[in-house]
Amino acid sequence: MTPAPLAARLSIPGGPLFFPVTAYGPDGSVDLDTYRAHVRRGVEAGAAAVFACCGTGEFHALTPEEFAACVRAAAEAARGRVPVVAGTGYGTALAVRYARLAEDAGADGLLAMPPYLVAASQEGLLRHYREIASASALPVIVYQRDNAVFTPDTVVGLARTEGVIGLKDGLGDLDLMQRVISAVRSEVPGDFLYFNGLPTAEQTQVAYRALGVTLYSSAVFCFAPEIALAFYRALEGGDEALVARLLDGFYRPFVELRAQGRGYAVALVKAGVRLRGLEVGEVRPPLHEPGEDHVKRLARVVERGLALLEPEAAR
Repeated sequence: MTPAPLAARLSIPGGPLFFPVTAYGPDGSVDLDTYRAHVRRGVEAGAAAVFACCGTGEFHALTPEEFAACVRAAAEAARGRVPVVAGTGYGTALAVRYARLAEDAGADGLLAMPPYLVAASQEGLLRHYREIASASALPVIVYQRDNAVFTPDTVVGLARTEGVIGLKDGLGDLDLMQRVISAVRSEVPGDFLYFNGLPTAEQTQVAYRALGVTLYSSAVFCFAPEIALAFYRALEGGDEALVARLLDGFYRPFVELRAQGRGYAVALVKAGVRLRGLEVGEVRPPLHEPGEDHVKRLARVVERGLALLEPEAAR
């Protein structure tokens, strides 16, 4: 069965996709008030969608009860202005449970992350995601990365699955992505979404855009929405000079700093949110906080990025 038209399932307008961090209080518990403020600020800054409790939101660290509370809080903060997509994952039984919790909490869609630990066959992966898709009425985006890498034929199978509307790529194999896009286009009528889901996706979005992939996640939007929006608009508007300035002066230094620590794709982003004035707490174990020197470097990178948006920087 082919998926229903996109507009009837999950309408995502143009703009950066916002993956909020999950806020914790001084005692380490989830701080829903601060989380609502974080989501609300992102929506008001121009996010095209909110992806709650996904990778940047430490899905792995949340109990089912915390997950449901955060998704509900995100939906309340978004107030229907943009879609709220919630993460789901682990083994099939837990992924189904999280899918239903997300639906009950008011989410508009699901991002299905790789199953926990196992290296499964293509047949097993397809069955796993089909069970997630059948567990709720929410449209599902499947996240390709780590132990969930798909052949073009498997993605065709996903695209033919009722409820599966897209693929988020966190692998970065452009040859494979081109073959996937071609296979789905040839075999499955209707819309199927593709997302660039690599860490700091702006760094690779010029290449993904050449494949026709225009949607991408933006962790930078969490702490520097001005920079993320400027990059998006420059890319959409063909301002190659500004794209190059931001890649050279902000995104490359940020990516090089992110590479200095394991888990920094989350921990460094959370440090950036705190630097910009919102106290969202530290990451939970097994992630760890960036060192003081790295936080100072991050502050300089952000300052430089903001300066690149000033009119005189173009001269």
